[in-house]
Amino acid sequence: MTLTEIRKDKAYAHVAPFGAFMVLSFLLMIIDETGLKWDHPDAAWWQMTEHWFYPLQTMICGAMLIFFWRHYEIKWDRRIIIGAIMGAVGIGFWILPTHLYTTLGYTEHTVGWLKHLGLDARADGFNPNDMQHPTAVWFTTIFRFLRAAVIVAFVEEVFWRGFLMRFLLKPDGKYWKIPFGKFSWFSFAAVTTAFVFIHQPVDYAGAVVYGTLTYIVAVKTKSLAACIVMHAVANLLMGIYALQYAKYGLW
Repeated sequence: MTLTEIRKDKAYAHVAPFGAFMVLSFLLMIIDETGLKWDHPDAAWWQMTEHWFYPLQTMICGAMLIFFWRHYEIKWDRRIIIGAIMGAVGIGFWILPTHLYTTLGYTEHTVGWLKHLGLDARADGFNPNDMQHPTAVWFTTIFRFLRAAVIVAFVEEVFWRGFLMRFLLKPDGKYWKIPFGKFSWFSFAAVTTAFVFIHQPVDYAGAVVYGTLTYIVAVKTKSLAACIVMHAVANLLMGIYALQYAKYGLW
């Protein structure tokens, strides 16, 4: 298949950016777990893998979204206001467990149902203060926000809601005839479950609530743009919260 043929394929347009994002994320995980990452206090910012890998992932997936842009059913109308409001509500549920962890005075790792609900310190993660050069701080922080609030919002919603919700209802190839946001208990369960399991176990409870709310937004608004804006607002607020309260493990 030629590049021109790929660009004309609506399924590729909805699946490929998400697939590339996941492959790159998996590659970063392999680098970290195999010891190839130089995790040393004196390491330069570019020697800490995620500080250059995330910008690279952002640019690659962003280029793919632009390449396939004509296939996306995005209409910027008043329905995105609903998405923005629900994004704030959804991320509120997501960060509630770690906020309660701090508010209730926990200092040790939780066990039992508290652990399953996600009550944890969430302190270990990307901290821009680890870098001393101002340029490195701004570069990595800006790209971290671009990745979370723009790239993730687009690639995930285009895939989960734009493609998979339809594909599961008619996988024989005629799924594009299904209107966006058509409700089905099967697609709700499958899409939400898949969305949950691409996250860390500590985030499962929040992901269940957030995934459910996003599915409702898709069904009620019939707007892919509303789902994208919901995801963008949620991730933007989560990043701000992570920096404000030193909950770097959230992002």
